Amino acid sequence: MRLLLVEDEPDLGMALEKTLRRENYIVDWVQEGNVAWSYLDQGWVNYTLAIFDWMVPGLSGIELCHKLRAQGSSLPILILTAKDRMEDRVRGLDAGADDYLIKPFGMAELLARLRSLQRRSPQLQPQHLQVGGWRLDYGSFVVITPGRQETSLTAKEFQLLECLMKHPQQILSSEQIKNQLWAVSVESTSNVVAAQVRLLRRKLGQYGHVIETVYGLGYRFQPHQVHAEK
Repeated sequence: MRLLLVEDEPDLGMALEKTLRRENYIVDWVQEGNVAWSYLDQGWVNYTLAIFDWMVPGLSGIELCHKLRAQGSSLPILILTAKDRMEDRVRGLDAGADDYLIKPFGMAELLARLRSLQRRSPQLQPQHLQVGGWRLDYGSFVVITPGRQETSLTAKEFQLLECLMKHPQQILSSEQIKNQLWAVSVESTSNVVAAQVRLLRRKLGQYGHVIETVYGLGYRFQPHQVHAEK
């Protein structure tokens, strides 16, 4: 799950980023509203949640809410702010925010509010992803193969397989996969996707061949390949 964090306080931003990544979110953290909008407006990456601080340089969190809702976006948004007056909370919610958290706050409460936003948007947190005989279990980070073999995955392996399974039989370039699985700020080598694919194939053992390398183009998930080779 990819999250855009807009927070200009360095200490708080670093703490939030660390906490969220520990919870297996892919986090893009920016400190300025105009930069945040450039990420949102490019459309090359799909965010599933957003946390906006109200008072950031450039476009404020409230202005970001207005611009997103004006475009028809339903992206779930949590606003962070020190403003605790009732009229401020109303203004934030009317701007399009889905929830409102007043500083200072505890990380446990922030995570609970994010889980609440996910429950309100079931498409963000399905119980499982089923493609052919393949099943990804979001609760346990387990993949169940067509042969009913259960394999535990790391967070990155799970995210890679999820990305491929959401686009069965489609070729995804290394750049497309990298944009979905790694934060913009993370320095990654040119072969990071290939290395992750190798690790996942090894983890899947005899079923690893369902992830096809299309040379010069990228990778493709072939969910029926297993059946074809039996």
